[in-house]
Amino acid sequence: MSENLARQFLIREDITFLNHGSFGACPRPVFAAYQHWQRELERQPVEFLGRNLTEAMRQPRIALAAELCTTADNIVGLTNATLGLNIVAQSLDLKPGDQILTTDHEYSALEKTWTYVCRRTGAEIVVVKVPLPLRSETQFTDAIIAGMTDRTRVLFLSHITSPTALLFPIERAIAEARKRGIWSVIDGAHTPGHIRLDLDALGADFYAGNCHKWLMAPKGSAFLHARPDMQRLIHPLVISHGWTEASGQPGVLGAFSNSPFIDELEMQGTRDPAPWLTVPAALDYRRDNDWDSVAAHCQALAQETARRLGERTGLSPLGAPEFCAPQMVAMPIPDCDVAALKLALYDRYRIEIPVFRWQDTCIVRLSVQGYNSRPQMDLLLDALTDLLALG
Repeated sequence: MSENLARQFLIREDITFLNHGSFGACPRPVFAAYQHWQRELERQPVEFLGRNLTEAMRQPRIALAAELCTTADNIVGLTNATLGLNIVAQSLDLKPGDQILTTDHEYSALEKTWTYVCRRTGAEIVVVKVPLPLRSETQFTDAIIAGMTDRTRVLFLSHITSPTALLFPIERAIAEARKRGIWSVIDGAHTPGHIRLDLDALGADFYAGNCHKWLMAPKGSAFLHARPDMQRLIHPLVISHGWTEASGQPGVLGAFSNSPFIDELEMQGTRDPAPWLTVPAALDYRRDNDWDSVAAHCQALAQETARRLGERTGLSPLGAPEFCAPQMVAMPIPDCDVAALKLALYDRYRIEIPVFRWQDTCIVRLSVQGYNSRPQMDLLLDALTDLLALG
């Protein structure tokens, strides 16, 4: 299966690419659709950007909304999840003494985002230490709820964590936040295409996700989802053609969608919309190739590899299998020079994989996608055994 699928990707054959989680990889048919949209733009830029863009941008919202179990009016197309979360973080009306409740597993760029917001507003960040290994929903949710106070205004959680590749069971924490009048802001950068996602049922106030990771769309395709009653709180970081004092009035670039939430964030001057316009092609590719079966195979391979490495290191996993991201796993390794190990893996074995220190734990974060194979997992294990002297 993997050998045949590998031919559908542009990954270099001399590299063992085990880092899909960082930037993803785009299948050849999807990349061809991406180039089609770029050519259409160049053939008549004024018509494309000036008269046709509003309708063109609407089609990916419709397709993605169906995939994510919501409506197209609740989604806006952006370039990456970090942008979407910055828009939310800098839109919310926070005051001195307000608290942003989060965990010790968050993505560093968003840790910086909330630090910046706190310096501007006087709000405070409260970090909950998630108990490890993560083995139950109650263990996680009780820790989050225990951190809530009458000063908590924002609950910020990753759905799938970047450094630890854990799948947080966030549903009950979100429901509790709503009961208390706390805004829930979810970083879903790794989630679309990785797990089944029902945004309306989840009920988060704001949810941002990437389409260019596990959904396999081109780089620069992402979305921000906001519940209808929360969209009025959102303000653009850039004021451009989409902003009008009377929403729904024609702008310089043509007719609006009649949604300030969408217009103000999508209509911001000249940019290449091709990555976002290619999202429907990525969804079609997944359906045409029975990607649920592919993903199940990848999940089994990822968990098997983590288990095999754990047997060699004697180190326990960070969570039970049901709380690990299906196709991405953070594998603890003995204490080492992580930068040197990462370099050696690439220089000596041509393996592209993240190696880093998270808190006091050294981690190799493995991603397994349809183009990966069991021989590549064997190569990784042999390389780590050699470089870490595990034999």
